[in-house]
Formats: sequence, C-alpha cells, structure tokens
Amino acid sequence: MIADRPSDLRSIAMASSASSTSSAANRTSPAVPVTHHRTAVVEGLKIFYRQAGPLDAPVVLLLHGFPTSSHMFRNLIPALADRYHVVAPDYPGYGQSDMPDRAEFAYTFDRYAELVDGLLDQLGARRYTMYVMDYGAPVGWRLALKHPDRVAGFIVQNGNAYDEGLKGFWDPIKAYWADGSDASRNALLPLLTLETTIFQYTDGVSDRTRVSPDNWVHDQALLDRPGNNDIQLDLFYDYRTNLPLYPKVQAYFREFRPPMLIVWGKNDVIFPADGAYPYKEDLPDVETHLLDTGHFALEDKADEMVPLIRDFLAQKVDSRP
Repeated sequence: MIADRPSDLRSIAMASSASSTSSAANRTSPAVPVTHHRTAVVEGLKIFYRQAGPLDAPVVLLLHGFPTSSHMFRNLIPALADRYHVVAPDYPGYGQSDMPDRAEFAYTFDRYAELVDGLLDQLGARRYTMYVMDYGAPVGWRLALKHPDRVAGFIVQNGNAYDEGLKGFWDPIKAYWADGSDASRNALLPLLTLETTIFQYTDGVSDRTRVSPDNWVHDQALLDRPGNNDIQLDLFYDYRTNLPLYPKVQAYFREFRPPMLIVWGKNDVIFPADGAYPYKEDLPDVETHLLDTGHFALEDKADEMVPLIRDFLAQKVDSRP
C-alpha cells in the first residue's frame, strides 16, 4: 500500500514507533552479576569474602596478594560471575577479615591456607580453579598439595613457584631470613609506607590514569592500623618457608598436569618475568601471556586479561554447553 495522505503517514510512523518500542522492550539485556559481601566464622575467626555467580557453577577461587585484599578482584568478579561461582576471601590481617593479635595467632602461609580450606569446606566447594597472585600463590600451592584432586586449574598472575623469580627486590628480605635480627626486620619498614604502596600499583604501568588511586588509599588505611606493621613483618619472615616448598609444587605440576594460564605483568620488579618462564619446564602446555604492565596487572590490563581468562576457563574448565 502506498501512503499518499498525511494521515496515512502519521499512522505508519506511529505504528513503526510502537513496533520499535515493543522490540526494544522484548530484547533481553544481559544480567549484571551481583557481588555479595559475606563473613564466615572459620576456626573462631571472621573471614570476609566476596561471592558472586550461580552456586552450582564451576568455582573460581581468587587469592589476593600483599598489601591488598579481595578488593583487588572487585572488577574481575562480575566479569566472570555470569558463568562461574566466584569466591574471593580476605586473609586475617587484610581487608575486612579479623586481625587477631599476633601473640594469639600465627601469621603464616600455612595458617592462611588452612583457613581458606576451611572456608571452602563451609561453602561446599569440592573442586575449583585458583587465581593466584603474589601471596595468593603460596596459599594456593598449599591447597593444591593438600587436595590435588580438587584443583581444576590455575590462573597465575605474578605469583612465584621458582627460585628464578626472586631477584634483587628480595635481597633485604632474604637478609632478614638469614639472621632474623631486629635490625634486619626494621630495615623492611619502608615497604609498608604509602610511597611503596603507590609504587606497587604504578611502577611499570604505561598509562597511570588507568589505575585508580582508591587502591593505595584503601590498602594504606588498612596497613596503618595499629599492630599491622608487625603482622606484615611476620609474613615477610614466614615467606622463607615457601622456597623449600617449590620442589614439591613443581613435582605436583609434573604429576598432575593442572591446566594453567599465566597472565603476568612483565615490568614487575617484585615478581619479575624471570619467574614466569620456568613454569613451562614442568607444564609444557601452559599458556603464557606477558603483559606490558607491572605488579597489579588487573588494574590497567583487565581489558586484555578478562578475555584470556574467560577463554581459558571455557576451554579447560567449563564443560557445560
């Protein structure tokens, strides 16, 4: 039919507009995943964790580094939670978890792994992929050695499992390991200052405007709590226990061949790229991506990392249609 009168044109325009509105209303927009902020009591301690995604979906466990908390995963969680059950805890002394007196609680990586393990038991997580970063790596390795059958895979971001990954930045910490003296301990106090926290977020980053200053404001406020300095220094000292664990972790890699994705900030001076290369010796099928950024790669390279992580999970972990 050809419209040759103004009334006909108006009728057609109105019908077209109504049809367009109806079609737009009928289109289903993707749901935005909701992150829940919860607390569980594990061995008498309140352990804060962020949780999102379908409870019956494959579990992705996010293990944070120093000096941050599950806050470092605030953007990654909703990027995965449409398809995965994502859990990101805070260790004691970090984030929103309890900070017990060090006279009553041993701040060690062994204890952290035990508490995360207890949280996973409460959540009924019997199999999971671990995202390990910085301190999250030694926590994750302990979980894997305890429950090798529960590990579906690893995403490693600036997390060490080889002696090659501990370069010059670690020399003052190694001096403390060697003598355990008050002088060596106090020499590490500058690592807990705002200047160093900002350095961790910005060194090696090409576009600093991509990194939110909320990160170091948030982290430093928690570092500056009374008594937290000594907690962090205790953990610096306990990090020495990870090195004798490396051969066991490497043997675990060779025996169980867990799928692994490495997304590593190659400009990081704390955990340099030297620590990323040796994984391939024990896991020939590891997928490695060295990104042009620093220590906290998610802060400025999430747009590159999220597609890699989702592809890895879809291909290696998630067998659902």
